[in-house]
Amino acid sequence: MWDSAQKSSLLQLLDDPSPVVQQQLFDYFSANEENAVSFLQELMENGRGIQVYYAKFYLNKLGIDNTVETFRSFIESFSYELETGCWLLDRTVTPRIDTTRYSAMLDEMGIRALDLFIEPCSYKEKCRVLNRVVFHENGFTGDLDEYKNPNSSFISHVLDTKKGIPLSLSIIYILVAMRCGVDLRPIAIPGRFMVGCFSEDKPFFIDVFEGGRFLSVADVLIFLESNRIEYNEGSLSPIPVGEVLKRTCKNLQNQYMAAKDQDHALLFESFVNAFGDAYKRAHRA
Repeated sequence: MWDSAQKSSLLQLLDDPSPVVQQQLFDYFSANEENAVSFLQELMENGRGIQVYYAKFYLNKLGIDNTVETFRSFIESFSYELETGCWLLDRTVTPRIDTTRYSAMLDEMGIRALDLFIEPCSYKEKCRVLNRVVFHENGFTGDLDEYKNPNSSFISHVLDTKKGIPLSLSIIYILVAMRCGVDLRPIAIPGRFMVGCFSEDKPFFIDVFEGGRFLSVADVLIFLESNRIEYNEGSLSPIPVGEVLKRTCKNLQNQYMAAKDQDHALLFESFVNAFGDAYKRAHRA
């Protein structure tokens, strides 16, 4: 990321009306697009007057929508769909990602799983097939080294690298399952995000960070006890889509803070707060 001195220099040039300076600045932004988008979107959020005008001017010149504002509008809508939310979140940092390509990757895994289902089969048997497709055939895996890496919270990056943290891997697993008509739910178990199935007589849980290991309610309680994590009544209950996306933003806030990327940390903190504000408005309505 650009440091404060670089940003200060760019701010001095940002409102220069000279066509020569504007072209040079545009060329520099084009050659450093990721940093430029972050810088310009930050100005769109926190700049003043003429800074906001020229931030929008250069974003438009680069052919990039204000993806931060688009995601913020999605949050404020309080009408959440998991896959849409994930792509909008990813685009706040990587505006040009080809979401159709990543959706196609999820489609391929879903089609493969459907081909392997032998009906009639139970939900647990279908999840065994999903484990085979996601973890064995496609090689997705949990990686402790990824916990501090902000990229591990972006679904597009995890689809590329096949490595992720419990939350991002759980999202991918659920999105593949949705394509197969398998109803799975996100479970924010303290200390380890998991996937839950409540469609059979006894619920079971899937630890995607451990290659799809099945756990009963008793197994999860043992996990909590062995890790000295306090159990509460909602620990094993599904959480809504908005909470999944909010937790992803909270993870990113912490990961960017650890990476000393203050600008992105503040951006994702603002998204966390926006989700909180949206919940308050919905409950007042």
